[in-house]
Amino acid sequence: MTATTQIPATPSALRVHQFAGLAPGPKLIVLGAVHGNEVCGTRAIERVLAELDAGTLAITRGQVTFVPVTNPLAYQKGQRQGDRNLNRNLGPTPEPKDFEDRIANALCPLLAAHDVLLDLHSFHTPGQPFVMLGPPDNNGALEPFTHAREEARLAAHLGPRRIVEGWMDAYASGVARRRADAQKPGGHAYAPALLDARYGVGTSEYMRAHGGYGVTLECGQHADPQAPEVAYRAIRQILALLELAPITLEPAGTTFETLRLSQVIDRESPDDLFARPWASFDPVKQGERIGTRRDGTPITAPADGHIVFPNPNALPGAEWFYFAQKSARQPG
Repeated sequence: MTATTQIPATPSALRVHQFAGLAPGPKLIVLGAVHGNEVCGTRAIERVLAELDAGTLAITRGQVTFVPVTNPLAYQKGQRQGDRNLNRNLGPTPEPKDFEDRIANALCPLLAAHDVLLDLHSFHTPGQPFVMLGPPDNNGALEPFTHAREEARLAAHLGPRRIVEGWMDAYASGVARRRADAQKPGGHAYAPALLDARYGVGTSEYMRAHGGYGVTLECGQHADPQAPEVAYRAIRQILALLELAPITLEPAGTTFETLRLSQVIDRESPDDLFARPWASFDPVKQGERIGTRRDGTPITAPADGHIVFPNPNALPGAEWFYFAQKSARQPG
C-alpha cells in the first residue's frame, strides 16, 4: 500500500517565479494578493507568466520576480488577512507568532534583494485607481529616502492620474493619537501593534528602508473587472520603463491630482457607523459629518478634503477611513 502524504491545511510555502535576463539590469519584484481578497494583481501576474511561458514576452536583462499570492492563507480564506494584516509592521522576526510573521520572514529578504517594487492592490468601495507615492528625498527619522525622483517617474508611467502621498506621516500621527488616548482615564485599550511606531510599515516602506524604491498601485474596487487590466498594464509599463523586456513604453501622464493623507481614523466599535456610503476620494467640507461613534459622538471633517479607503466593515481597532487634502506635488 502506498502511503499518502497529507497536504497541510495552512499553506506552508510562498510561491515565487523568477526570471534572470542574460544582460545586466535592475532587479524588480512584483507582488499580488498581499491582502487575500485583492486578487487583481494575482490575475495580472498570471497573465504575464502565461505570456512568458508561451514566448510572447521575454525578460532580456536584469531580474524580475513575481509573487502572485503574497499572503496564501488570506487568499485561501478569500479575506483581507490570515491572522493579521501582513502590510502593517512588516519585518522579519526571530520568533514568529502568527502566519503573517512567517510570511514576512520569507518575503522581507526577497524585498531587500531587489531594487524596485510594484505592489498591486485594490480597495473596498468604488473609485478610480491611484498610486501610493513615497516621500520626497529627506534625512528625517521617520522615512529617510534618496530615490524620490526615480519613484515619481515610475508613478507617472503606471497609468492612474491620481497620486496619494503622506502614508507614514499619517500613521505616525495615528500612533501618537492612540498612545495619548490609551493614557487617559478610561482610554481605549489598543492592541500593542497599533501603538508601535512601525505600524505603518508595509511592503513599499520596507523596500525604501532597505535601499530600494517602489510604489503601491491601487487598481480599483475589488470586484471591478477593469482592475486586473490596470494591474496588467502597469506590469508591462514597469518592464518597459526599466528596460527589462522589449516592450514599447507608453508616454507618462502630464497632469495629476495629488492628495496628501493627514489622518487615519480607527473604528472603535462595531456600532461606529458612517453617515452615508462613502467611496474613496469623495469630497467633504470642513465640519461635514463623516460618521458617528457608538455613543453618538460625531466624526466630522477637520477641513475641506477627501475620504480615502472608507471601510464600513473595519474591525474595531482597525483603520476605518483616512482623511486627505490636496497637495502641490507632481510626479514625473
